[in-house]
Amino acid sequence: MYDHHDHDDDTSSSSLSHMNHMDHMDSSSMVFFTLNDLKIGRTMPFYFRERDPSISPQFLPKEEADSIPFSSKQLPYLLQLFSFQPESSQAKAMEHTLNQCESRPIKGETKFCANSLESMLDFANEIFGLDSAFKILTTTHLGKYSRTSILQNYTVLEAPREIISAPRNVVVACHTMPYPYAIFYCHSLESENKVFKVKLAGQNGDRLSAVAICHMDTSQWNRHHASFHVLGIEPGSSHVCHFFPAENLVFVPRVSTYLD
Repeated sequence: MYDHHDHDDDTSSSSLSHMNHMDHMDSSSMVFFTLNDLKIGRTMPFYFRERDPSISPQFLPKEEADSIPFSSKQLPYLLQLFSFQPESSQAKAMEHTLNQCESRPIKGETKFCANSLESMLDFANEIFGLDSAFKILTTTHLGKYSRTSILQNYTVLEAPREIISAPRNVVVACHTMPYPYAIFYCHSLESENKVFKVKLAGQNGDRLSAVAICHMDTSQWNRHHASFHVLGIEPGSSHVCHFFPAENLVFVPRVSTYLD
């Protein structure tokens, strides 16, 4: 069984510091755009949350992760296990993650919350097929950059390079979730998706090779999704594009047109 007290207190506290960002929707939602925005020289405000891998939660070994309950019904026990107060920001973040992982998938969505690297790869193999090869993409910072997360203008430096574009082309997206150890919300949508690599320059000198995905069918999305408010559209009336923050992962088939 995972024992929270076996870990250095300072490290545990630091690794959970990102769990306090649940209330920055105004800035974090500034990641949505449309295909018309993916043009050389286009400048848009984005918030790329900086994550320090040295203090970010890490995957536990599969056997250890599987030995820990992962259920909202077990939340009181889990809070006691990790020594969190019920009304703390960490407790609220854990509850949010558990609720998201237990929610029903939307029509055409296959979802899974991975608690280990092995379980994440198993899910990808289930989606792509055991005999299919796939590649993992992520947003990366190029060279030196400010370690301060701010909302700032980013400019598209080069023509975006389209990786895949085909009806019902398989894509698996895995998003980091706030939790004491690494949890990734992984899902795949049957509808058409377009994936791009985009080089961006921030006004403070940041340089990124960012992964962007455009969901061409939003008809099944919750009408309260932040993207609709940001773009001023209704579900199903238009596509929605967004960048992936660093440490989020995108799995694409190796038959994709661009893979370097």
